[in-house]
Amino acid sequence: MTIRVLLADDQALFREGLDTLLSVHKDIQVVGQAAHGQEAVDLALKLRPDVILMDMQMPILNGVGATRRVMQSLSECRVIALTTFDDKETIFDALRAGAVGYLLKDVGSAQLAESIRRTARGESILDPSVAAKVVAEFSRVSSLVTATRSEVLPEPLSEREIEVLRLVTLGLSNQEIADRLFISAGTAKTHIHNLCAKLGAHNRTEAAMRARELGLA
Repeated sequence: MTIRVLLADDQALFREGLDTLLSVHKDIQVVGQAAHGQEAVDLALKLRPDVILMDMQMPILNGVGATRRVMQSLSECRVIALTTFDDKETIFDALRAGAVGYLLKDVGSAQLAESIRRTARGESILDPSVAAKVVAEFSRVSSLVTATRSEVLPEPLSEREIEVLRLVTLGLSNQEIADRLFISAGTAKTHIHNLCAKLGAHNRTEAAMRARELGLA
């Protein structure tokens, strides 16, 4: 299956470079380029890409706003924030808006291509330095964790789902989780789908955040 990708960045040279780098991968096709956030929204609605590589700082409408509008209309689309900014405010704003990945622009081309594939499969991708900031933020709000620890879920997680969830919070892929628990990748994916539903999470990143809040991981 070919993964259809939309590039959104206000720097034409960077967009063209990405297009060239991704063109060597036969399973990835760049279907459009947007120079600002509003154009990214318009092209997303028109082209319906599988994945959008979204810069966070763009004119007219920034990446956070564009991501939020895209997700309101195309919930099946997957947005990866691709930016030079790694401050906590931008990271969490992007994740709250619906981005399922957050990568810095110094990422290698091979890693970027694999991140696109993993995102298209339903996984969430965080740059290691970004993941560290997310974990640090969870630690900072430990008082909230304590306050919500006793909260009862409408449908409790099974022991296996809690095991899977703890590995999700570590940023492991479906295959890595499967290898750790000696199950198939398909079974791991099913567990993740079920636990997300029970937690009221739209994706793996939200599930990990919810798990931290509830003291489950």
